Amino acid sequence: MKDDSPHAPAPALRTGTPSASTAHAYDGPRVCVIVPAYGVAHLLGEALTSLQRQTFNAWECLVIDDGSPDDVAGAVAPFLADPRIRFLATANHGVSAARNTAIAEARAPLIALLDGDDLFRPTYLAKVVPVLEADPAVRLVTCNAQIFGAVTRLRNCVERPHALQGGLAEVLDRSFNVYIGTTFRRGDYTAVGGFDTRMAQSEDFDLWVRLMMLGGTARYMSEVLAQYRVRPGSASANAGRMLLGNIRTYEKARAALPADAPELALLDRLLTDSRAALAFEHAIDCIIDGDTRRGLAELRHARGQVAGFTWRASFALWNLFPALARPMLRWRRRAHTRGGAELALHPSFLETEG
Repeated sequence: MKDDSPHAPAPALRTGTPSASTAHAYDGPRVCVIVPAYGVAHLLGEALTSLQRQTFNAWECLVIDDGSPDDVAGAVAPFLADPRIRFLATANHGVSAARNTAIAEARAPLIALLDGDDLFRPTYLAKVVPVLEADPAVRLVTCNAQIFGAVTRLRNCVERPHALQGGLAEVLDRSFNVYIGTTFRRGDYTAVGGFDTRMAQSEDFDLWVRLMMLGGTARYMSEVLAQYRVRPGSASANAGRMLLGNIRTYEKARAALPADAPELALLDRLLTDSRAALAFEHAIDCIIDGDTRRGLAELRHARGQVAGFTWRASFALWNLFPALARPMLRWRRRAHTRGGAELALHPSFLETEG
């Protein structure tokens, strides 16, 4: 998630019992769109306009200003003539607390997330809401999205074949990709304790995992139904922070699952891999910060994280000319600061460039 800052819900245990669908018996809005806004007042109008252009009209929206330094209230004001849109303002406690505060005010049985600098395509709600309403075993519905903004090229979040349905294991290992603009049941959200305000990073991933621990499935819409904006310096650009968030998510899931859960072996592997990847990123940090000798020693120790000609050639060059490591790795960081989630999550992405 791009909004920074760090209540903390207890981990949810798997129940295996789907929640009941109540949408068709509900006379009010069928989905509440939650829009946290911190530092995006200049972009918020685009997000809200994309919501008003939905072909599905039975929605409400809560925009929450999380103590933002810019004029979010002024940006929202022209949209408040639409009775479906409401505005809340709080002190800055982080995006998780902001979302929790807004969801507590929701009336609809479904919750959709739209960051204040992102966009929904016109058919987003029309495509995802009926899926949840039709099948009580579905915990969340996600979609493909276009990545735009501070990127070298427009691309989709998912560019490879992707399963249309997944369970807890697939969400954990990210073979089932969950886009931040996802829709889920308010009842399930309440059952797992909402967003964990202790999570300074990967708070969305943590929620997806805890929702899937209730049992049931996640659904994927392969159509591009949203647009994800990358801004320079956004929190999601920092691979090390993302890895720390993932590790915390895995640790929480492992502690919450029963001793005979089949996902435990997967979690152990994911924890080992993520800690090794974090050590790799720390070694790069050390070199960029100027301690080349120590950083290269740590990088060689962690080099099992990467493979291929580019890295082999780089290590050979650094053995001869250690001073080149710092500018080369600094360039790597600048060149690959978020073009997609998988690039930030694993250092082997350098191989995609050569």
